[in-house]
Amino acid sequence: MIDATTQVHLRPFYEEDLSDLWEMSAKEENPEWKKWDAPYYPYSPKTFEQFLSDKERYLNREFMHGIEVNGELIGMVSYYWEHEPSLWLEMGIVIFKPEYWNGGYGAEALRQWTNHLFKTMPLIRVGFTTWSGNYRMIRVGEKLGMTMEARIRKVRFYNGTYYDSIRMGILREEWEAQFK
Repeated sequence: MIDATTQVHLRPFYEEDLSDLWEMSAKEENPEWKKWDAPYYPYSPKTFEQFLSDKERYLNREFMHGIEVNGELIGMVSYYWEHEPSLWLEMGIVIFKPEYWNGGYGAEALRQWTNHLFKTMPLIRVGFTTWSGNYRMIRVGEKLGMTMEARIRKVRFYNGTYYDSIRMGILREEWEAQFK
């Protein structure tokens, strides 16, 4: 749980992170994190060699940073362009280690990432897309003052059940009014 001594820090990935990142994100057959992070998309584990063959995806990338808590790598934040000409950017977060769920770490990391995105780019809005089964991610959006902008009903099929696709976002002026 976050307290006054907890340090949540975002930073680029380094070569020395690759082994830990692989173990957290790609080694296991059925990782716990994948049950929450778009589980309706296919996932396959990778050998370390397979993971390393794509290492440039992680290193020195402005669109992806690691999340550290008190010096321990626990996950990552990222962004992608939905439509770059209109500056429509979507972001994401994955905390791979379940022991860091429900402690406020994700909300703090996403707060820092949103702040970074608004400070470094001329964005009007920042948002993310999740699914109605990921109540933690919806709660993070609410904590950050985001608006539920869209609910596309019953389009995500997982474990025999249809879930809604949820899109949340916040405008620059709303963000600045909250987090000056």
